[in-house]
Amino acid sequence: MASTREARRARTTTRSSGGLDARTYKRNFDMVVDNVETVIKGKTDVIRLALVAMLCEGHILFEDLPGTGKSMLARALAESMNAIANRVQCTPDMLPGDITGSSILDQKKGEFEFRPGPVFCNVLLSDEINRATPKTQSALLEAMGERRVTGDGVTYDLPRPFLVLATQNPIEQAGTFPLPEAQLDRFLFKLTMGYMSRDAEFEVMFDNSIKMSIEDIQPVIDTDVVQQMIRYAATVEVSPEVGMYIVDLVHATRQDPAAAAGGSPRASIALLRASRALAASDGREHVYPDDVRAVLRPVLGHRVILNPDSILRGDTMEAVLERVTSAVKPPLSARGRGAEAADA
Repeated sequence: MASTREARRARTTTRSSGGLDARTYKRNFDMVVDNVETVIKGKTDVIRLALVAMLCEGHILFEDLPGTGKSMLARALAESMNAIANRVQCTPDMLPGDITGSSILDQKKGEFEFRPGPVFCNVLLSDEINRATPKTQSALLEAMGERRVTGDGVTYDLPRPFLVLATQNPIEQAGTFPLPEAQLDRFLFKLTMGYMSRDAEFEVMFDNSIKMSIEDIQPVIDTDVVQQMIRYAATVEVSPEVGMYIVDLVHATRQDPAAAAGGSPRASIALLRASRALAASDGREHVYPDDVRAVLRPVLGHRVILNPDSILRGDTMEAVLERVTSAVKPPLSARGRGAEAADA
């Protein structure tokens, strides 16, 4: 119960310092989503999850076919919040310094000077991350986890907010270096854009026939507001019952007979953080079990490893998560589903 009191106190402090409440958070969130949707059509759920990832300081791995709008999503998010966006095209000859930056000799001063790499931005699109060598992948993942870069013994903080959208192509695997499971665990979500609907593709086709629609997008908030939203999302109340529900879901993935490895403790933390940001996006101050279930698939889908026997039997990740959600019953306490009355 002490943790609940601390969360309430932190939320009160955040409001007084930043002037942000649940209603303002939801309004800002919806403005960004609506703005991005002027460019990315028919992908509301993916846009909302991408924004949730940024607001709980996570990162996203997109496994998708080329041309589905991943680059446009990264750029549209950055433009909507007046942030800096960079893009790196990963190739086998890329070095860690090509992403993080490196020291270059200044001939006038006669000393080395650190030149920041493209990772020094708010939204970084790392295209085809599985084409970079493991050493280069590790440098990027370190920056994602630590949110800083070290060069020649000096540590440089990355800008805030900081979101990495990394992509990998599910086809054309020749010459790639697949991310190990331990590194996949560093990503908050694994998502897919998928092809858009017939009507949405028709609209996108004509919107971009003369010039790219992304060129007309304007910011609706700024990065200072995003920082306030990040702080606010971290204070959304999670009852002990809902917290234990998260832990039980992750533990159930480890006990499923089809799983060679279940979700790690990092998965529990990811579920908690993502559920808070999602609840805040709906204008609520409490996390419901439905919020947890809504982010369960993107959080755990890349963390649970199926054993060879289950793969041969045709078992799937979706089936494992379906069994887990069926076996673990959600809480029905006042701070579970009944919290809606309290919010009202």
